[in-house]
Amino acid sequence: MKEPDDQDTSDGGRSGSRNEGKLAHKSILKSSQDTTADSYTDGEESYLGDDLDLDDMDESSHSSQEYVQAPAPSQEPPVEVKEEPEADVKKVLSETFYYDYPELVSIPYVSSEERIPLYFLTLNHSFGYDCRKRANLQLLDSNTLLYVAGNQMVLLDFKDKTQIYLQSSSGQGIGAIGVHPKKTYFAVAEKGSFPKIIIYEYPSLKPYRILRDGAEKAYAYVDFNNEGNLLASVGCHPDYTITIWGWKEEQPILRTKAFSQDVFKVTFNPDNDEQLTTSGSGHIKFWEMAFTFTGLKLQGSLGRFGKTSTSDIEGYAELPDGKVLSGSEWGNLLLWEGSLIKVELCRTGMKSCHSGSINQIMLDEGEVITAGSDGSVRIWDFETIDTADVIDDTGLLEIEPINELHIDKSVNLFSMIKMNEVGNNFWLAQDANGAIWKLDLSFSNITQDPECLFSFHSGPIAALAVSPLTYLMATTAMDCSVRVYDFSSKNPLVHMKFKQGGTSLIWAPRSVSVSASQIVVGFQDGVVRVLELFDPKGLTVYAGRKKIPDAELHLKYVFKPHTDEVTALAYERDGDILATGSEDKTVFFFDVEKEYKPIGFFNTPGPICQLMWSPASHPEKTLLIICENGYILESLCPTIKDVDDQNVITFAIPNVFLRCFHFTSVKSKILRFLEVQRREQQKMLKEKEKLERRMKLAEEREAFGEEEIPEEETSEEGEEEEPPLPEIFMPPTPSPILCGFYSEPGKFWVSLGNYDAGFLYHCQFPSYLHNSDFQKQENEPFDFRVLENTEDNPIRNITFSNDQTMMFCGMTNGAIRVYVLSENDPFLVSLQHYWHFNVHDNNYGSIKSITSSFDDQYLLTAGEDGNIFVFDIFSEFIVPKGIKAKVPSPRFGIESEAAPEDIEDPKAYSIENARKKREHDKLMKKVEELKAHKREQIKILRNEFWKLLELNKELPAHMQFQRTDFNIDAKIHAEIHKKTSLKIEQVEKELAWEKQKHELGLKKLQDRFREPLESDTIVVYATQSDHQIASYRLVKPSKYSKLKRPSQSERRQSKMERLEKEGPGKKESQRDTGGSISLQEESVLEKGKKFRPRTLSEIMVENQIEKTKKLIQQAERAQFKILQRKKEWEELYKSKPDDDYEDPKDVQAIKEAQTYMGDFNLKTAPDYKIPEHMRINAAKKEEELGYLDTMAHGKKRYMNKCILSLRDLKLAVIEEIQCLVQELKNIQSSIPASKHMPIPQVPQIYPEEVPERRFQYDEETLLRFQRKQKKRQDKSSSKQSGTGSGGSAGGGLVGFLKLSSGKEGDLTTRDSLSRSSKASALLELPKPVEFEKAEPSDAELEIMKRDEVKHLYMQQFLCNRINELTVTFDAELHLLRHQKLKLDTKMKLSDLHHLTLFQEMLLLKNFEKQENILQERVNSLDKEEQDMQWKINETLKEMEEKKNEITKLQDQEKALYAGFQAALGENNKFANFLMKVLKKKIKRAKKKEVEGDADEDEESEESSEEESSLESDEDASGSEDDVFDDSICPTNCDVSLFELALQLREKRLDIEEALVEEKKIVDNLKKEYDTISKKVKVVATNLNAAEEALEAYQREKQQRLNELLVVIPLKLHQIEYMEFGEVPEDLSGTLVFSNHSLDRLQERIVQLQEENAKQQKLNKECRERRKLLIREKREMAKTISKMEETVRELMISKFGRVIDLEALQTLSVNTTLEELKIKKLRKELSNAKELRMWEEKIAQVRWDLMMKTKEHTKKLHQMNDLCLEKKKLDSRLNTLQNQQGNAFQGLRKADIVAKQKVTELVQTQLEKITALKEEIELLRKKGGLLLPPITPKPKNEMKPMDT
Repeated sequence: MKEPDDQDTSDGGRSGSRNEGKLAHKSILKSSQDTTADSYTDGEESYLGDDLDLDDMDESSHSSQEYVQAPAPSQEPPVEVKEEPEADVKKVLSETFYYDYPELVSIPYVSSEERIPLYFLTLNHSFGYDCRKRANLQLLDSNTLLYVAGNQMVLLDFKDKTQIYLQSSSGQGIGAIGVHPKKTYFAVAEKGSFPKIIIYEYPSLKPYRILRDGAEKAYAYVDFNNEGNLLASVGCHPDYTITIWGWKEEQPILRTKAFSQDVFKVTFNPDNDEQLTTSGSGHIKFWEMAFTFTGLKLQGSLGRFGKTSTSDIEGYAELPDGKVLSGSEWGNLLLWEGSLIKVELCRTGMKSCHSGSINQIMLDEGEVITAGSDGSVRIWDFETIDTADVIDDTGLLEIEPINELHIDKSVNLFSMIKMNEVGNNFWLAQDANGAIWKLDLSFSNITQDPECLFSFHSGPIAALAVSPLTYLMATTAMDCSVRVYDFSSKNPLVHMKFKQGGTSLIWAPRSVSVSASQIVVGFQDGVVRVLELFDPKGLTVYAGRKKIPDAELHLKYVFKPHTDEVTALAYERDGDILATGSEDKTVFFFDVEKEYKPIGFFNTPGPICQLMWSPASHPEKTLLIICENGYILESLCPTIKDVDDQNVITFAIPNVFLRCFHFTSVKSKILRFLEVQRREQQKMLKEKEKLERRMKLAEEREAFGEEEIPEEETSEEGEEEEPPLPEIFMPPTPSPILCGFYSEPGKFWVSLGNYDAGFLYHCQFPSYLHNSDFQKQENEPFDFRVLENTEDNPIRNITFSNDQTMMFCGMTNGAIRVYVLSENDPFLVSLQHYWHFNVHDNNYGSIKSITSSFDDQYLLTAGEDGNIFVFDIFSEFIVPKGIKAKVPSPRFGIESEAAPEDIEDPKAYSIENARKKREHDKLMKKVEELKAHKREQIKILRNEFWKLLELNKELPAHMQFQRTDFNIDAKIHAEIHKKTSLKIEQVEKELAWEKQKHELGLKKLQDRFREPLESDTIVVYATQSDHQIASYRLVKPSKYSKLKRPSQSERRQSKMERLEKEGPGKKESQRDTGGSISLQEESVLEKGKKFRPRTLSEIMVENQIEKTKKLIQQAERAQFKILQRKKEWEELYKSKPDDDYEDPKDVQAIKEAQTYMGDFNLKTAPDYKIPEHMRINAAKKEEELGYLDTMAHGKKRYMNKCILSLRDLKLAVIEEIQCLVQELKNIQSSIPASKHMPIPQVPQIYPEEVPERRFQYDEETLLRFQRKQKKRQDKSSSKQSGTGSGGSAGGGLVGFLKLSSGKEGDLTTRDSLSRSSKASALLELPKPVEFEKAEPSDAELEIMKRDEVKHLYMQQFLCNRINELTVTFDAELHLLRHQKLKLDTKMKLSDLHHLTLFQEMLLLKNFEKQENILQERVNSLDKEEQDMQWKINETLKEMEEKKNEITKLQDQEKALYAGFQAALGENNKFANFLMKVLKKKIKRAKKKEVEGDADEDEESEESSEEESSLESDEDASGSEDDVFDDSICPTNCDVSLFELALQLREKRLDIEEALVEEKKIVDNLKKEYDTISKKVKVVATNLNAAEEALEAYQREKQQRLNELLVVIPLKLHQIEYMEFGEVPEDLSGTLVFSNHSLDRLQERIVQLQEENAKQQKLNKECRERRKLLIREKREMAKTISKMEETVRELMISKFGRVIDLEALQTLSVNTTLEELKIKKLRKELSNAKELRMWEEKIAQVRWDLMMKTKEHTKKLHQMNDLCLEKKKLDSRLNTLQNQQGNAFQGLRKADIVAKQKVTELVQTQLEKITALKEEIELLRKKGGLLLPPITPKPKNEMKPMDT
């Protein structure tokens, strides 16, 4: 990465930007790859930039000021440079330096400038616009637009529509453009290998600066900073490099990789140049320039989407405070803070801000402007967006735009730029659908409508064609439009829109239309449309027509020959036939003269890419068909036959004559052939060189004569072997054929892509073979032409000039290549020299169409980049330019012609499919007619057969034929049944999908309409009146009756209860468990003891233990009694009420009275406070609503059951009546007709009474429904199918219901008949046997009379019974109807109440969210307060415990001093010394040295303070007695007391340290207590505020609930509010009470009066009772004081002082003392044992000592004798010496020393003996302290004496 350079010395006076100020002190770090060898020190300025090329230096010959010492010539004197002796001079660019534009831009390539001029083609005009390139619309001044068109920059004056072009320097396209904030410069970022960024000055258009090596392949975006001194660029794939340039110095300042995916945009923050933003595919990144230890870096922070879906970011804007507002793919705005989404903005109702992606966001005059792909511009409030924040978990915030401008539904706004017009707010907008708009965003009453300034094709252009008569061209594209241009006058004329995109286009020749007015266009849905172009000015002008356009298009013919997109169109050379080709692999022919009547079609082996008719020079009319997959076909022109269209079954041309060429790759063979030729040429050259060398050698021999000269080796030894020839390669996938053309009859040239690119192949059709398979055919070209530099850039389109001398080629990379040919050169022998120039975009600007004008003056190209270019062709003849093309005049009567019906449905039938459909329909109609005829014949035969069967039945039984006799052959029947079953199975299989589909449809309908129903409506009719009763149509219970969720109050109460449950009980349980654990451990220890044989000492110890246990048990019993007595006293005192004690029952009663009685504030009152139990929320209201639904549902269900029972009763009654009627008919058959009573009518069952039978059907019903449905479909039209089908379906359903009910009625009748026959069998008399008639006898007459009487009675009985049944049923119905009317009234009231509850629930749900928030806040604060209160209580408990511990420690310290004072006794002269020893403060090492360093650090300050205080105490004590020393026990001082003082001092120090620690803990607890107390106050304040807010919210909620209207129906007698005895008109001031409530209130008055008297009486009794109790209390107090005085006197008399009897009882046995005694006893026993052992040792040691003493005494005697002897010898010697001289008069020095040593030795031994004696005395004592004997070291060790 390169660092920023120092500022230019010539520009040092200028004030740079903030960025430059920070970066000015850093030098450029040269990379290791720099090509310059100069090295610079800090502060130097570069002579040449890192990326500056010397070749470009040479190009700057026309600059106003050149570089210092530059090789190029200059027009001005060079700048003077002062040379410095030890530093190189940094070379800089002058401000007035410019590059030379002609030498900078790319120029065409010409293979031979002698034959082809350099500017063979000159750009005349550009009609296209790359509307889908990002930011491809810039504004240079108020009239000039800047945009990219292929390899050109277009400067368009949108007022006069003139264009200026700037060519790219690389010739490989332009990536991005950017304009300086001051509009004085603009940057052009190009494409190519390490492309450049060229900064042009405006308006001079001179290249000012060139920036190099910023990207590898292309730039995606460039942007200047707000001050214009920096430029940011970002590259495309593969590097995605972001670079910050100091563009005036041509130096990169910072560089890094932006991202690993496509980056769309990079911009500076307008308010901070050190911040940048990039966005792209699935990311947004925030950059900042930051200083690091390695220098200035560009640090990026990737935006994290979090919960939001990842989106491509097209548009964004940096806000002044550093936040970034971006768009999204789904249309919402994302507000970024840091690298996270702060909030997502949407519109009200969760609607997106734009319906589609947001492509640009801008800040303008305090407003945010967004432009989206939905064609809308919306204005938003900046403050609202800047302060937006999340309010819930969704992360969304709803806002609304201030203003909105919707341009059109077909507009896709891609970018916008503001026009600098004073007083106006105009913007220019780039429409991705092919337009440039002018928008007025002032939003006032004079706002202008959006104005479309320019309209273009959007996206790739599919085809282009020119008029054969004038300078007109037509284009079509996938944007569904056809456009016509006048390219000579540079004006678009007219365009026409369709439903589908255009794919091919051709201008009809003059042989078809003399005025050249017809254009044929093929579309992607297979439709071909013939459009007619005319000048509408030639038509009759009607009044009211405002503006007449220059041209109009009229749809003349439309037909659909194909099912896929039309790819090729071609007119036969005479214009008689039009051929169309398509992706559906068909070629269709049309007769042009007969209004494009279809002739026929044939199929091809592949999709068609080109059609071409043979030229006029060919003898036959043939069509060349080129398929993409390598097949080239040739067919003869089809013959036009006059055939009736109705007789044509198919348009397929039979026996079509086709010749096929299946291209096989030969490129590898060609390369092999070229390699062989190259090697042969090399061999020939080598042979020629060898021959020349031999001739030269021969000449040299002749010159030298006979002398031989050594010849050079003529043959090279060890020649290198030639590499193998290239292998023959066949591509696995055939190369696609791109284009082709005829050369001669049967021969053609083709251009291929992919592997076979780089050549033009000359092919010839093979001879025609009948029934040959195209798939197996393989053919190779017979000739080829090499095309330079087309290996990866094949020719896409080829066209020729009119004289065939120029071949125009459109290349795949958007370049134009022109070959100059010789005349009459069909074999392209002269295909060598060419002119090549890049025009369209090199990446996606492949040329789709290239053609020349009718006079070869213009060349026109159309590319996939959406650009259309018009070029002037170099010509020796000067033709006047700018002539306006003549639009064809309109035909006569064209204005009155009706336009043909257009084919807009993409699924419409093609011509062939429509013909097939027609023939299929005809065939099916014939088949149906034949089937109908056969059915009629079968019907006639069936009728004859049934007649025969009837005749057969009339014959006698023995003459009748049986049914089986009609079976002619059983096998035939079996076969028929088998076939029928097979057909049924087949039909079932075929209809399985339909069956399942309809079953699913039926199931869905049932689930939607029947499943929710619990019971349908049943209507029961009365039998003798018009009364009826209908059941309720019940649905299943609603969700409110099932749903139940906890309310707020319940949730809060549960928390409180949980807190109470988890309070002290939990701790007590823990303590109890701890105590139980300790008891268990003790029991385990006791059980773990092991027994062993006891000794006498152990027996003594155990006796003492038993005695102690008994004493302890006695003490425990006494203590238990005391505790029990204390407990009783505590319970008694607890039961004692306080002075302000109130009875809980009274408190509860008062609370209830305050709640339910007293002040009855209305809910509408402003000071109304909602009681806790009356607070309602959505959950409670839902429960109430559910309860109401459940109750209403239960009552309706009960009523439905009653009505259903009534219906069943009616069915039973009808059945019984039918039986009775049948019996009545039987009886009436036995009595005379004159005595017949009228038979009652049987009641009818209506379909409404049995609605369940609607869903019962049989086969006949289904067939009838099918017939009606078919009939309905035949009658209904396609437009009215919806209504017609509904009506017919309803009719079918009615018939179906009638039929089903009828069937059920028949079944019921049959059942009733069978039952009646069975029932009447008992009553029916047996039929007498028929005999011949005779006169009845008297007995028979009597019997007959009796029977008649009986029958008359039965007749009357049955009639009465029938009447009774009907009357009873009607009575039941009337009674139930009356009950249902009452229930209907209640249900209506319930519905009204339900409506009110539902409105309240909706209102409460609206309040619920905020209420929950407030309630949660109250709950959290309440819980926090309780937690803190618990902490306070715990802290107080802990403080109390610590204070108790401090008291205990202080008591221990006092006891320690008291015990020591007692040990000293009285009149001890060392008491002061020992007390000083005890009280002395000394430093001690800390006991817990193992603790962590953290604890030591915390305690360091405290310990230092303590040490300082101790040192001061020591100094004070030292001042009293300077000679004080506690390390040595004074003489005559009791050693045991001294040791005891030392031990007690250690204990005192331990106690003091513990006191200090406890005091520290207490201080910390106090601080913690104070802190928590403050927090509790704050929390309490917040809690009160939260509760007040909640109460206010509850009041607001209640007010909103009060606003709801509640309907209460009242009768007049229920209104008791009267004015002057009349009901007032206004009842708004009244209250509504229920009777029960009113009666209760009135009764309550009496109750309160009685209760008041009762309470007064009770109060009086309580006062008397209180006085009596006070008197008794005084007497008891006197008695207690007397008894306490008596007890005190008895204590003094017995004990001498007042003592605590309880303590005396509990301390009668000191457990610790007893344990110590036992320990003492055990210790004494062990000590006695040890003492005996030591006494034995002492006796042994005494014996040893006595023996040693004897030995020493003996040696002393010996030594004494020797000394005496020595003395004698010395005296003798002295006398001898004296005699010799007087020098030796006294003792010698050696004798004196020896004597002293002996004396010291004796003294030492005496001291040892004394010490041993003292030690023995100490050992005899019990607690003596053994000290080592004092053995002073002798100064000199004793040396043995010489004898």
